[in-house]
Amino acid sequence: MYRDHTKVIKIGDCRIGGGNPIRIQSMTNTKTENVTETVAQIQKLTAAGCEIIRCAVPTMEAAAALKEIKKQITIPLVADIHFDYRLAIAAMENGADKIRINPGNIGSRDRVKAVVDVAKERQIPIRVGVNSGSLEKELVEKYHGVTAEGIVESALDKVHIIEDFGYDNLVISIKSSDVLMCAKAHELIAEQTNYPLHVGITEAGTLISGNIKSSVGLALILSKGIGDTIRVSLTGDPLEEIKSAKLILRTLGLRKGGIEVVSCPTCGRTRIDLIGLANQVENMVADIPLDLKVAVMGCVVNGPGEAKEADIGIAGGVGEGLLIKKGEVVRKVPEDQLLAVLREELLHWND
Repeated sequence: MYRDHTKVIKIGDCRIGGGNPIRIQSMTNTKTENVTETVAQIQKLTAAGCEIIRCAVPTMEAAAALKEIKKQITIPLVADIHFDYRLAIAAMENGADKIRINPGNIGSRDRVKAVVDVAKERQIPIRVGVNSGSLEKELVEKYHGVTAEGIVESALDKVHIIEDFGYDNLVISIKSSDVLMCAKAHELIAEQTNYPLHVGITEAGTLISGNIKSSVGLALILSKGIGDTIRVSLTGDPLEEIKSAKLILRTLGLRKGGIEVVSCPTCGRTRIDLIGLANQVENMVADIPLDLKVAVMGCVVNGPGEAKEADIGIAGGVGEGLLIKKGEVVRKVPEDQLLAVLREELLHWND
């Protein structure tokens, strides 16, 4: 598989590439200059399972804030820079574990070299990021539009610029909001380079559309053995990105651990608030460190049978429900106690 043979890159104390676990990444949406709010968000994301965090650095004040942010967090910090090479240098001087730049918009070769020189001196990896929306005019003309081939050529051109300055501590990111184009671009670039790839569908959209596009796109890419870090880009709370990323990796068999919640669709037999109950269960199990499957079923007719592949489950009835283990009914429980009984069973699972 491609990811087994990518170059190993160290971001802080986190290693990516070379068959290391696929790392989940997100980006803060606070003003980086506001250290208190930014740290609070990073700590919440870390607790949810974020393993690498990226912060926008649009000002010198934001670059300076990285120093204090770094002191208060436990995961690697990536500085996201556009246009001003001095911000990239300042971010590294203030402790960024990695920087994300597009050499095409950072300025002249001399300015790119100035950034690379500092990165080389401090052994800080550079993520070369190219988005389909900012593809160079000459490549759009060459390929008669925005294409996967054009995205790959653009990214590799930027990589070669940095390589020419004698530096290869690099991660590549090529993104598009066009899912199939993005998948094709990753297949093409994986055949042409062994640098680790950060994978995601850019500008994916809101919670529903963004999750669907990201799930389809990431599945197409990751299932081919491509990708070393991922981000699910959503217009919303970054915590939702982490939940989705964990579920995508687990569904593809690329990560184990955590409780998987399965639930049946509602139908005319449903006599409880199944939608509310399933959501409550999903939230309730988030902090329980077990590798189990939990079923939430809407009726007592099919509940036990449908839940037989789960380790434990609950099925609703009229004013009461069933607690089920491995398809066998264990006990009846009043409806308003179902959630509490399930949590108690899970907390004492290994007793």
